[in-house]
Amino acid sequence: MKKKKLIDKRPSWDQYFLEMAALVSKRSTCLRRSVGAVLVREKRILATGYNGAPSGLKHCIEVGCMRQKLKIPSGERHELCRALHAEQNALIQSSLHGISVKGATLYATNQPCVICAKMLINAGIKEIVIAQGYPDKLAMDFLKQAKIKVRKI
Repeated sequence: MKKKKLIDKRPSWDQYFLEMAALVSKRSTCLRRSVGAVLVREKRILATGYNGAPSGLKHCIEVGCMRQKLKIPSGERHELCRALHAEQNALIQSSLHGISVKGATLYATNQPCVICAKMLINAGIKEIVIAQGYPDKLAMDFLKQAKIKVRKI
């Protein structure tokens, strides 16, 4: 009876990796949205990333949010931000350490933007599992065209 209760409380693999993405997001230095990403293949973590300024540069929590100051709505003008997105940082980390992500699944707290979607397509990501959406229809259109499965849990 005890064994059954433990099994029932055990998270699914999707829940497990999404919870890890949520934990990774706590390192974010963005003032508007904390995002975490975990790249996984065969139930093994390949790399993680969160949104924040490039290494050695001041973070938004130190200098303020450029996007907020310019009143740029969420989902628009991604290039006007000092931070890298969580997905970008996860891809960069895997590259820095010589880890192929071809065929991997991305677990993320939010749907990728169009810039990240294009990078994920070219990196060979096969599936994306997200906890929340993001106002970027073009990203979803590109992922669909690339036949990358996107699931919201």
